[in-house]
Amino acid sequence: MSRGGSGKALAVMVSVVILAQGVAGGRANGQAPGGAAEKARLTVKDAAVMFGARENILNASLSPDGTKIALLGTNGNKGAVLNIIDLASSTPSPVPILTSSGEPERLAWCRWAGNTRILCYAYANSVINTGDVLTVNRILAINVDGKNLQVLRTPEHNGLALGYTNYGGSVLDWNTGVDGHVLMVRRYVPEQTTGSLTAQTKEGFGVDDINSANLHSAGIERPRASAVEYISDGIGHVRIVGSDTGLNQDGYNNGRVVYQYRTKPGGEWQPLPNPKFDPYYVDPTLNVAYGLKSQDGRNVAYSLALDGSGKETMLFAHPTVDVDDFATIGRNSRVIGVIYTTDRSNVEYFDPAMRRLASALAKAIPALPLIRIVDSSQDERKLLISASSDTDPGRLYLLNRDTSAMTEVTPTRPAMEHVALAPMKPVSFPARDGTMIPAYLTLPPGSDGKNLPGIVLPHGGPGARDAWGFDWLPQFWAQIGYAVIQPNFRGSTGYGDAWFQNNGFRSWRAAIGDVTDAGHWLVKEGIADPKKLAIFGWSYGGYAALQSAVVEPDLFKAVVAVAPVTDLAQFKEDAANFTHYRVMKDFIGSGPHILEGSPARQAGKIKAPVLMFSGTYDANVSVGQARLMADRLRDAGHPGQLVIYDKLDHYLDDSAARSDLLSKSAAFVEQAFAAGK
Repeated sequence: MSRGGSGKALAVMVSVVILAQGVAGGRANGQAPGGAAEKARLTVKDAAVMFGARENILNASLSPDGTKIALLGTNGNKGAVLNIIDLASSTPSPVPILTSSGEPERLAWCRWAGNTRILCYAYANSVINTGDVLTVNRILAINVDGKNLQVLRTPEHNGLALGYTNYGGSVLDWNTGVDGHVLMVRRYVPEQTTGSLTAQTKEGFGVDDINSANLHSAGIERPRASAVEYISDGIGHVRIVGSDTGLNQDGYNNGRVVYQYRTKPGGEWQPLPNPKFDPYYVDPTLNVAYGLKSQDGRNVAYSLALDGSGKETMLFAHPTVDVDDFATIGRNSRVIGVIYTTDRSNVEYFDPAMRRLASALAKAIPALPLIRIVDSSQDERKLLISASSDTDPGRLYLLNRDTSAMTEVTPTRPAMEHVALAPMKPVSFPARDGTMIPAYLTLPPGSDGKNLPGIVLPHGGPGARDAWGFDWLPQFWAQIGYAVIQPNFRGSTGYGDAWFQNNGFRSWRAAIGDVTDAGHWLVKEGIADPKKLAIFGWSYGGYAALQSAVVEPDLFKAVVAVAPVTDLAQFKEDAANFTHYRVMKDFIGSGPHILEGSPARQAGKIKAPVLMFSGTYDANVSVGQARLMADRLRDAGHPGQLVIYDKLDHYLDDSAARSDLLSKSAAFVEQAFAAGK
């Protein structure tokens, strides 16, 4: 029998899954609950509340022995609650053991360190005396019964540290071989030596073995001032370290990471044979590293032998898109395939058993094709599985591979069970130079797709791309009657170097040209009424919305920009107090595009009404960017509207704020359309 189980067991599983689905909720073959007659359309007010609400499930984890689920869910508008589900109980139900209010502390994820101990990532944002927004994070440890809550503190003591670290560490390896122990990457800050014989002089990131029950730690890898990345083999041994030499020189990352590796656990460090190989994972059984390399301008998956031979093996390459990442399973992050995105996310499985499992699941729940393994027991016999589609926000399942039974744990957005959601259709349209631009078109449920109000919705990043699946923003606009197009403009990632060009800021003309051409295509195809065409964007998408209104002032009748970049020079300087400053300077660059590509410096060219939103705790794009844009619009005699949410970050991760944003945006756009008649 292979590590993943037998093909015979999988064949049995399919019939049982279908039966379980039919009994549990009348949803054989993965159909969403409720027939077409039951589906409802919402008012703008109700749609803003429903689609602005955060999803109920933030994170889920399965205990190593497979007997319990840790479920991190939402708690109020911006808080979180950690629930434990005991699968051995005759009536499993969530038992809360830890909560956060979101004011300011937040919980992002929780995962089992052992069968009785859970680690949670907590963070909070605040404005420091320089005016910068700083994110402070810590790892918490708690018993399964909610007792013995402790903070896995950073290695500082005696109040003698020469600095303060906002970084509370990250878990490198969950599977050290000792229950409740993890390997953590932690930052060491040196202490003053005056008047002290025991001062701590280590500096930089190191790796420690932490006992999560009593917080005792043992050094595994000495701190290095230049270290930016460690990679373990998933069973407690650090095999690869990445260093940025810029950190040794002036404290700023230069973005060029040099890797070293060990041929065996505890061996001597030596340079990685191929500097172009970007390592992601290590398989201790095969003694190889898995990573990506650029080949013909696209990311390709390779393995690299760690026995000293330097042998490379190409694993997978796609002719038109990049390999995004590796698919893994289990607490030791065993690599089972690669992930790539065409119109939708795909997995190419290396592991034969996982390939058969994926095929069986696809047949069992065909209406939910976006399937991924969230977590597994130590022996990989019990799996937590997420499944979703464009019209189903997602469901969490528990699969027992020994009994061939799969049961639904919870939907991620139960409030949407009886709401008509809009299919997302992959399309392409010609840019002005003839290049075909991939995009997604979402039309109102039941619409004929003709002469509708339209929204162009460029994605953030710019180092990102949109993909097929549920997305609350286009779903909101479609719900209230809009046609929505999401272009993967040039400057998006995932399509190779030629498509990315010099990124969406340096190559803004190509990126923004594709965004505006998306609007022209909606009108040309008769989908959108030219008098009712608007643009909505978040982060880089907010920048794209504003800059589109600069270059084509008559195209969009309303502009909504959330957390937008508005001045490229200032955006560079906003990073001056952080270690990524040099990388940011190189990314934005210098030259005429700084003036020409900054909407705040071209505000006088904008004709359409502008509405902006920003949070005061935004560490990604300072609230000052939106304030500057508002000032420049006012100076140009064009008073834009700016809504500021106090103590919220870049993602405005607050159900009340998001609902407010959606309702205000809809009213603003409708008012602009009415005024333009």
